[in-house]
This record gives sequence, structure tokens and C-alpha cells, in this order.
Amino acid sequence: MKDVYDETEFDTDRFGNADRDLVALGVALSAILLFVGTGGTVFPRAVAALLGQSEPPDHLLVNALLLNVVLIIFGWRRYRELKGEIAERRRAEQQARRLAEIDPLTGCLNRRSMNRASERVRAHASAQRKALAYCMIDLDNFKKINDLHGHALGDAVLVELAGRIQSRLPEGAHLARLGGDEFGFILTFDPENRAMIDDLIVRLYEQVSKPFENDGTHVDASISIGVACDHDEHGFNPDAGDIGVLMQQADIAMYHAKKQGKNRYFWFEPSMENDLRYRNEIEIGIRNGLTTDEFVPYYEQQVDIETGELVGFEMLARWHSPKLGVVSPEIFIPIAEEIGVIGELAEQLLRKALVDASEWPDHLTLAINVSPVQMRDPWFAQKLLKLLVEHRFPAARLEIEITESCLHENIGLVRSLIASLRNQGVQVSIDDFGTGYSSLEQLRTLPFDRIKIDRNFVSELNNPNNKSQIVDAIVSLGRGLDLPITAEGIEDEAILTSLKRLGKLKGQGYLYGRPETAEQVRERLNTKGSSRNRKDAQPDDVATLKPKIAAQ
Repeated sequence: MKDVYDETEFDTDRFGNADRDLVALGVALSAILLFVGTGGTVFPRAVAALLGQSEPPDHLLVNALLLNVVLIIFGWRRYRELKGEIAERRRAEQQARRLAEIDPLTGCLNRRSMNRASERVRAHASAQRKALAYCMIDLDNFKKINDLHGHALGDAVLVELAGRIQSRLPEGAHLARLGGDEFGFILTFDPENRAMIDDLIVRLYEQVSKPFENDGTHVDASISIGVACDHDEHGFNPDAGDIGVLMQQADIAMYHAKKQGKNRYFWFEPSMENDLRYRNEIEIGIRNGLTTDEFVPYYEQQVDIETGELVGFEMLARWHSPKLGVVSPEIFIPIAEEIGVIGELAEQLLRKALVDASEWPDHLTLAINVSPVQMRDPWFAQKLLKLLVEHRFPAARLEIEITESCLHENIGLVRSLIASLRNQGVQVSIDDFGTGYSSLEQLRTLPFDRIKIDRNFVSELNNPNNKSQIVDAIVSLGRGLDLPITAEGIEDEAILTSLKRLGKLKGQGYLYGRPETAEQVRERLNTKGSSRNRKDAQPDDVATLKPKIAAQ
């Protein structure tokens, strides 16, 4: 891995005193001096005594000489032991520092060391009059890889991904693993040649598009990238001169790439920051709204197209925020799913809807939309049935609508949940049919009670020929499988007339009126019973067609 660790930065001054252990060295040197002085007296006398020329040396001097020898050996040995201990300690601390600055899995820099490396690159870019680019990379759907194949293979994918990215980076670039599946790299480039960064990212996508292989298992993965630069079309941008700001901007651009569908990259633009701030406000507002009861159910009429009789209502989510105003469900529902509160939100709305629907005539049904996130909960059916028991609401009057996307995440669990609900009398329909990837085999084997035709197909009936082959095909399919049909998005008489020719259907749309509050529904039922009541939809209403709990 290039430029990830520089041991020359390691501070060795702290070992200076230890390297020169003056105590052990002083003992050895003193012993040597004493040995020379004592030996100069003892050895001549000892030699003379051996030759019979004088008396033997004094015993005290001989003992002193031997003691000096012992001290020399001890001091030298101790000095060498200390040198070995210091060298081992240095190696251990260098390794500890390396582990503190290097990601142990991929060998990349970690977030802490990346900050220092980025500052060095920034200083180099300033001296060389070059631009600085910071790129954030996130592995899409990494949780699914771990869930399906295990964490060992997930780790192998991260290691391989780091290697592929590093292989495409130019000399001097720094790569870091900043989080679980998040990487970042920084590099300099000619501010007049911004296309160099685009070319580099294209090459990265070419590398990542190849399947990851490990022990015979093939994994396809994609990445989302955000890029930020300290130069714009006017030259150096002082607002992006700080590394922390540059990193934050790259992160915002990466999040924007994921929001736009993943497997793509974007350069940071100031408008993205405004979008992120708004999203954060929405997140905070949703959490506060759940505690202050700001979410309320609205009800859209469902009518027997042949007779015009009211047969039920579909519950739609509405949020009237004191701070943000009226927020479209197309905005807050996906965010509620992402932050993990859609289950709480749906339950809060359903409790209110069950209370409202309990006041309606017994023949009117209540339809609710179920988020794919809720269908991942193995206890979803039990929770729903418990609510029905608490509110003493007949299961036969409840219809849940699930989208086709639910069928591709865990078909076994979905089949089990549908069976549990139908066994208790709850009706189950497949919503927005034709917009996903449902197979005929799934329709045949899964115990659905109804098919709902997506409004986009129904709107085709408003063309000059009043003909939609897709709608005809879905109606024929429903008849073949003995499944009743609901058409949503009926907005004018031309569409209604075309649907009547197709046989007995249930329909809903703004031709029959706008979604209404519980109080408005109560007034409708009290004054007009179950009779059909049409209202002309205003153009502004069409922009918020069918916002619902399971909006995708």
C-alpha cells in the first residue's frame, strides 16, 4: 500500500536516556578503572611471588581485584540486557502506533491518520499550485452481502475492494478506510484538468464492476462516490480550503449519489448541502412528530365501478408539521423507512384508522399499505392481528396492500406472513401491479386476494383511443387466476367509461373525491350514506396522487 505509513516520523527521543543507562555504564567503567589501579599493584607482586622474589600480594588487594572483575562482568551484562529491552520496547511501540494508524483489515490508513496525511497533501498542493480532490466511496448494499454470505466473505470483499481502488490511484494519493464499508482518498491534480478525476473514477467503476470471488462464491457489488474539490470555476475556493470541510462536502455528494439510485458519482454542489439540511430537519421532525401525534390518517374512497356504490376506504398518511408545514408523503415516508421508524409510524396511523373505521357501516372495508421494511419483521402478522383484537375490528374488513418489491427480499418470509394473515381472515392484495418484477409463478403460488393496477397504466385509458393493452392484460390475468381487480388513479369520466367495459372492478381516484379526514368521512356517511359522491379534482391535487405508507 502506497504512502500509508512512515516510520521515520516515529519519535525516538523518548528512548535517549534509556539508551545511555549511566548507572550500569558507570558501574562498569568504575570497575574497569579500579581493576586497572588494583591490578597494577597486585599483578606485579603476584608474578614476583611466583618467582620467589617477594612476598605474595596482600589478600585485601586480591579480593578487591576479584570484586572488580565481578563488577565489570555484571555492569557489561546489565548494559547489554537494557539495550535489548529498549530495542524490543521500540519495536512494540512502533507496532502499536502502526495499529493505531492503519486499518488492520485492509492495510489502508484509518480516519485518524488520514487527517494528518490529508494535511500534508494539502500543504504540498498549495506549494505546487495544484488543486486538491477528496473522494468518498461507499459500498452499496454491503449489509446484504454480510447477511447473505457471512461476515468473513464481507471482509474479503472489503480487502479486495481496497486493493482494486489502490491499484488505480496515482502516486502520492492516500487511501483510507473511514468506516465499515466507507473509503476515502485524497490526491492533487492540475486545476485546469478536472477531467483527470472523472477519468480516474471511471476506471474505478470498471475495476469494481468485476465480480468479487472468494472460495467459489461470486459477489456482484457497486459503489457510490462523492467528489469535492478546493477549486471551482473561479479558482481556489477558500470555503473548501479546510480538510474537514472538503471531507464533509465529499460525504454530502456521496450521499446524494446514493439517493439518486446508487452505483454513480457526483461532484459536490452547494445545493446538495441545502438538501441534506432539509433532510436532517425532516428526520428530526418525524421523530418529534411521532411523540407529538402529528401524523394523521386520511381516507380515499373505493367504489364499485359498475354500481357506483361506496365499498370502502384506503388509508393514506398525512403529516401536518407545525414547523415544516404540510410535508408530502413522497418525502417523509422513504426517510421514515431509512431511519427505522416506519413500523412505529404505521402502527400509530393504524390505531387511529381502526378507531375511525369502527364507526363505519359494517360492509365498508379499510385498506392499508404495508412498507417493505415492515414485511422484513417476522412478527409483523402477530403485531397486526393483536391490534385487530385490541380494537375488536373484524379481520374480514381489513385489506393490506403490499408492493411487488416485497416479493424479492425474502419470499419465504413474505409467504409465511401472508398465510398467517389470511388464515385469520385478513385480505391481502398486491399493489401497483406491473411496476415491479412479479412473475406469474409468484402470483399463482402466493395467496393473494386481489390485484391493484398501478395508476400509470390506468392513466393510459385517457388517450384518444381509450385503449391500454397493459390494463387489458392485467384484467385478463386476474380473471384467469380468479383474482378481483382494483384500478387506482381514476381521474375523469373517459377513464371510468373505459374501465366499465372491462367488467366488474373496484376503483378509486380523484373522480370520486379527494382523500378526507376522519371527520369528513363521518359527515359523508351520516349525510349521504354509502352513495357515490363525485368531486372534480383540482390540478394541484394531481401532484400528490396516492401518497401512502408504502411509498417507494
